[in-house]
Amino acid sequence: MTRIFSGVKPTGHLTLGNYLGAVRRWAEVDQHRGEALFSVVDLHALTVEHDPARVRRLSRQAATLLLASGLDPELCVLFVQSHVDEHARLSYLLECTATDGELRRMIQYKEKSVRARESGQSVRLSLLTYPVLMAADILAYGADEVPVGEDQTQHVELTRDLAVRFNQRYGHTFTVPRATRPAVAARVMDLQDPGSKMGKSHENGAGIVYLLDDADTVRRKVVRAVTDSGREVVYDRDVKPGLANLLDLMAAATGGNPEELAGVYESYGALKKDTADAVVELLRPVRERHAELAADPGYVDAVLRKGAERARGMARPLVDRAYRAIGLLPAA
Repeated sequence: MTRIFSGVKPTGHLTLGNYLGAVRRWAEVDQHRGEALFSVVDLHALTVEHDPARVRRLSRQAATLLLASGLDPELCVLFVQSHVDEHARLSYLLECTATDGELRRMIQYKEKSVRARESGQSVRLSLLTYPVLMAADILAYGADEVPVGEDQTQHVELTRDLAVRFNQRYGHTFTVPRATRPAVAARVMDLQDPGSKMGKSHENGAGIVYLLDDADTVRRKVVRAVTDSGREVVYDRDVKPGLANLLDLMAAATGGNPEELAGVYESYGALKKDTADAVVELLRPVRERHAELAADPGYVDAVLRKGAERARGMARPLVDRAYRAIGLLPAA
């Protein structure tokens, strides 16, 4: 059976981009076609300045939203990364396998370290090494597939390189995973800045639709989305990125094709209105289910506790094997 692993960082409120780019596929496809594990990867939230209470709050909110989006604990394993020690145990072995050069070439490290320095913050070592922890997240479970957005493909390639290198040096231990991406709306862009991804931690939230935004807020953000010069409605990401982003959202929300949808509309206004309505209806059941789950935190805690137990049972034998392979003396 195919084993699938993916996760979400609790660095901000989950967005429409997270939902369309990953979470919906997890719920509708991935948990039904293989042995799927999904994690709130809270250790990754510690690579930058953070408020501890906020990390805890967002971790719980993310887990609750994943359940509200349709993840079924009877079909998949849902857990919090820090609840399973094997992630940190394996990460150090992979740090001993990775090189300084390949980590410094990671695009996200380059971008985030520049932003940190520009804001007067120090750059934490964990910001450099967190791709190794991400590799440990995946390799600890022998995952075959990693559903990711385009911006995470480089991390999966590093994971593959580390798995192959470890296997060649110390004997076959790890499955070499592959990245998978949804065909439509794999990368939803900011409504006010269609050249940038719709991210959780963007300073200006005007172009970000959050999963817990109310209907009026969603409509206002979509209707105020930046479009492009000219009046012709065409799907062209290079020439009209703002319009293409709206068409991608409409297609993802309705199951349509963005190029075909472009031929249906004669004005930007009509497209914005219909896209806003479609997004509101897409997110309505998620918000309603979230409200139900948030009123029963004991249920969410039980799901996460059971998920961590299952994840631990799957990861520990493989990580123990990696410890033996690399030359560490087994505990008595």
